[in-house]
Amino acid sequence: MPAPSDATPPSGPSGATPAPAPTAPRRLRRLTLVLAVVLVLILAGVGIVVTRPGPVAGWLGDDAAPAPVAAGVTPDPDPSDVLAGPDQNAPVPSPEGVRAALDPLVGVATLGDRVNVSVADVATGQTLYAKGADNGTVPASVTKLATAVTVLAARGPAYRIPTRAVAGAQPGEVVIVGGGDPTLAVDKKGYYPGAARLDDLAAQVRTALGGTAPTSVTVDGSIYSGPVYGPGWDADIPTGGSGGAVTALMTDGARKDPRVEHGAAERVPEPDLAAGRSFARLLGVPTSAVKRGTAPAQGAVGGTPAPGTELGVVQSPPLIRVVDIMISESDNLVAEALARQVALARNEPASFDGGAAAMDAEVAELGLPADEITLSDGSGLSRRNRISPSLLTDLIRLAASPDHPELAGIFGGLPVGGWSGTLDERYQGAPGTGAGAGTVRAKTGTLTKVHSIAGLVTTADGRLLTFAVLTDNVPGGRETAQPALDRIAAALAGCGCS
Repeated sequence: MPAPSDATPPSGPSGATPAPAPTAPRRLRRLTLVLAVVLVLILAGVGIVVTRPGPVAGWLGDDAAPAPVAAGVTPDPDPSDVLAGPDQNAPVPSPEGVRAALDPLVGVATLGDRVNVSVADVATGQTLYAKGADNGTVPASVTKLATAVTVLAARGPAYRIPTRAVAGAQPGEVVIVGGGDPTLAVDKKGYYPGAARLDDLAAQVRTALGGTAPTSVTVDGSIYSGPVYGPGWDADIPTGGSGGAVTALMTDGARKDPRVEHGAAERVPEPDLAAGRSFARLLGVPTSAVKRGTAPAQGAVGGTPAPGTELGVVQSPPLIRVVDIMISESDNLVAEALARQVALARNEPASFDGGAAAMDAEVAELGLPADEITLSDGSGLSRRNRISPSLLTDLIRLAASPDHPELAGIFGGLPVGGWSGTLDERYQGAPGTGAGAGTVRAKTGTLTKVHSIAGLVTTADGRLLTFAVLTDNVPGGRETAQPALDRIAAALAGCGCS
């Protein structure tokens, strides 16, 4: 049976993981804070200096002066470094040295007969190892690196996704217009930190309507088009907990319970209507008076307020934070929402096909070989996706370039070996992997027979490398494939390879 396109271990035949105790929001908030520290360290390591005030402060909406510390109160110390920064003067490994270290590991039977690899120096771009590096390979969730780069390029790190409410065509009708924000919450108990909230939107609507009581809610998700499930998705993805219906209006990434732990979670089958019913309850409207429809054009003739009049709007966190969430949690529904933002920015249909075409076009516009990427979705759940390892290392190098500071947001959410995200339990005990703990920062991908990893690694000499290892014909399961992949990255971390 198929496994989800992330690194959450399956425990049943469908690949879904039962929901553990409701501790996710606290863990996610802690991870988001620490990832911000990781982002600063990585950017400094590749020559991008982050200061405030500056562009990052503006992207985060955090350009106000720091609050004064009360007299007699000792301020909290600055956080300690999570990762040691690389040494920009460290020697570049030799291709011969890297080949000697990796060839025995790349050729193991555990990884099958399609193991494609690219390793390059971040600062110079020199190729240090290539095996099938230009071959399109099923990437699984490593696709999210392409989604992150293209959405940051197309929309910018500061962009926020709106959710609007407007007056409907009939008296008392309120139309909620989904803009594609997957992190939207019902109230302060939402899953994603800093999310926009329906209770705030409802309060704006009540103020705008004055004494007029709303009587019905119409859900407008027409900004999206096409199927709600992706082409090439395994049959159990819609119900297995790692995927779900992709709609322009949803709350908490379509989770039925926002308090569940990160990873697989039960999703509502119709996220747009579920969100509409939550909004109706906040407005005091019967849930039976919720339906799908479209908002009237602004200025249409009708009652008071006039149909189409905006009654309220709430905004998602800035995309730099949403990208962090997508990468650190390998959140598939967030990824599909971000792919559609690329489509909207490029005037393509906000659908699976439109998002994939827009991402391909954005890669080409960035000056990268678009013939080495063919996508069917933005999450990596589709087995039709193909990306070459060399394109992934090119994307990572481009994001690290000081010429593209808007792309650096992909690094903040990269899991750290043995410490965070989908790598938190890896590089911790499997023979030959220990050198990767704290030095490998990478995105992982998993489907049945498909295992991948791509990101950054600091060598023993302190040189920062980018690497991608993609396998799509693995004979065994993740319990043998993932340690084999980890040994490759750990070998880069542990050697000078001169």
